[in-house]
Amino acid sequence: MRFKVAVLGATGMVGQKFVQLLAEHPWFEITSLAASEKRVGKRYGEEVNWIVSSEIPDDVKDMEMVVMNPKYVDADIVFSALPSDVAREIEPMFAREGFVVASNASAYRMEDDVPLVIPEVNPDHLGLIEIQRDNRKWDGFIVTNPNCTAIILTISLKPLMDLGLRSVKVSTMQALSGAGYPGVPSLAITDNIIPFIKGEEEKVETEPLKILGKFDGKKIIPADIRISASCHRVPVIDGHLEAVWAEFRRNVNIEEIIDSFKSLKPLDLPSSPKEVIIVRSEIDRPQPRLDRDSGGGMSVVVGRLKKVDDYTIRYLVLGHNTVRGAAGASILNAELMIKEGYLD
Repeated sequence: MRFKVAVLGATGMVGQKFVQLLAEHPWFEITSLAASEKRVGKRYGEEVNWIVSSEIPDDVKDMEMVVMNPKYVDADIVFSALPSDVAREIEPMFAREGFVVASNASAYRMEDDVPLVIPEVNPDHLGLIEIQRDNRKWDGFIVTNPNCTAIILTISLKPLMDLGLRSVKVSTMQALSGAGYPGVPSLAITDNIIPFIKGEEEKVETEPLKILGKFDGKKIIPADIRISASCHRVPVIDGHLEAVWAEFRRNVNIEEIIDSFKSLKPLDLPSSPKEVIIVRSEIDRPQPRLDRDSGGGMSVVVGRLKKVDDYTIRYLVLGHNTVRGAAGASILNAELMIKEGYLD
């Protein structure tokens, strides 16, 4: 059985990545593309400024775009690539009407009854779905994936929790595609690094606490760790690289850290990579250009592991910000929801 899917905000950079990844998906068929009112009724291939690959998928080139209203969208699952302010208004409209909304937007991530999910990390948090439906009287529901930087960081932190993780300091080097299109002006980023990304540090410091928290059957109890983040935009197209200092409650060694990273197993889903965390031993890896497409862009890559002191390990982690950090994350969430029986 193939499920009908729609993309909200289909012409933006993340929307295009959704279209690209869904076009050949074994479980999904794109049946609706929704965009702003000025684009309604126009053919997708003629209207979109396609930048994520060499060619627009043939199946959607001639598809007429529809208004972002449940009455005009034919789908079982709606993937939202909307800006947060638009998503806050539009996504509940679809959830009320019985749609499954897999959202990449930040609007509802930190709501108490909305799952914020990384399938390999906290699949049990989908238990919030029934609480959300009861609270809001919706026939459908919203499930969110985290901020792109937070996803990459949190995947690497998950296996470290069992070793007594206490606190985390992270300094990020974030790709230009994370700012969307047209994004950062060339004269601002060429020969430069911008040491501020609005709202990013707050997301990186708070979202992992929810994701790594425990679901007690009614609510999420946040993880008991501290995170401090400094976020920076660098002149790289794709791939967020993060330098992490992880402090533990006990003495740890590099070997058990490596074993812990390798212990995080993939799920049996179409978008799952063979390895969730790839550990590189080279002294100069990971690098965005060389490693961002690992596992089809769905793996994260760690390297440069070093013991700072008895209680602190330093490492680098890299992930593809528009695949594992955005569209691919929402698609994996939808696959998990199907596997767990949340779609009839």
